Amino acid sequence: MSPIYTPADLADGAPTLRALTPPARLAVIGDPVSHSRSPAFHNAALRAAGIDAQYIKLHVPPGDVPATLRALPAAGFLGTNVTIPHKPAALATVDEADDYARQAGAVNTVVVQGDRLLGFNTDGPGFTRAIREEFSVDLRDLRILILGAGGGAGRAIAVQCARERCERLVLVNRTVEKARTLAAELTPAFRSDRLLGPTDRLEAIPHEPAALRTALENIDLVVNASAIGMHPADPAALPAELLTPSLMVLDTVYAHGDTRLLRDARSAGARAANGLSMLLHQGALSFELWFNRPAPLEAMRAALAAA
Repeated sequence: MSPIYTPADLADGAPTLRALTPPARLAVIGDPVSHSRSPAFHNAALRAAGIDAQYIKLHVPPGDVPATLRALPAAGFLGTNVTIPHKPAALATVDEADDYARQAGAVNTVVVQGDRLLGFNTDGPGFTRAIREEFSVDLRDLRILILGAGGGAGRAIAVQCARERCERLVLVNRTVEKARTLAAELTPAFRSDRLLGPTDRLEAIPHEPAALRTALENIDLVVNASAIGMHPADPAALPAELLTPSLMVLDTVYAHGDTRLLRDARSAGARAANGLSMLLHQGALSFELWFNRPAPLEAMRAALAAA
């Protein structure tokens, strides 16, 4: 297992991290961070590209995100990835963020440029690439239902779907008011003559069997962006009886292999995939932001599979 460092290791120019072989110049910060598979495939990418740098894990408690990010330039870092729960705090800290990160309300990739911190979010574009790879379809052609669309990864994915003008988008959240708020923000992207109008192309519903059953009658792709499935004992994110062979199912949870949702989907004859391909592609996009060159995707893929 990769060593876990703390913000204290960045102090005074980070002599300990600079002394590593190769020196630490990239990281993933989160709380927790021990589960992250990012070091495995990012270090494989650095080796494949011949870059003398190492990617490490930084465990950063809540409240320490601004100081940690501000310490990166003096520590000789090129940038960092940001994972739960620190993405909104990263957005609030960076000097500049791109349009998508601002709309998603989160930064998952920071690029160090001199003393400035530039913020990006590669979750949505990574999701687009993952869907194309796993199911050989494009988002713009799909009717999509997102479970856990109140914030976090669900919000980032919903924003990406809206930006690509998908055929239909249904936002599902246990606190339905959060899904409705997001739907209101995304409404301008769905104003057109496609289908029957904006109300039909964009909808927010509660996470309840009756509402889900009705919505799924006009859905191609189900995405679980909620935390359900993070623990092996978790229930399925969607009742098994609602799954049909015509569906595609992507579960962003990948910590324990197949979740119950994915097992139920395959049993129903649906095509199903976990979140590893999304992790791979968002990581490749981060690499491209840091180094302004194509990522060695196959080396990253092999390392992720081995991890």
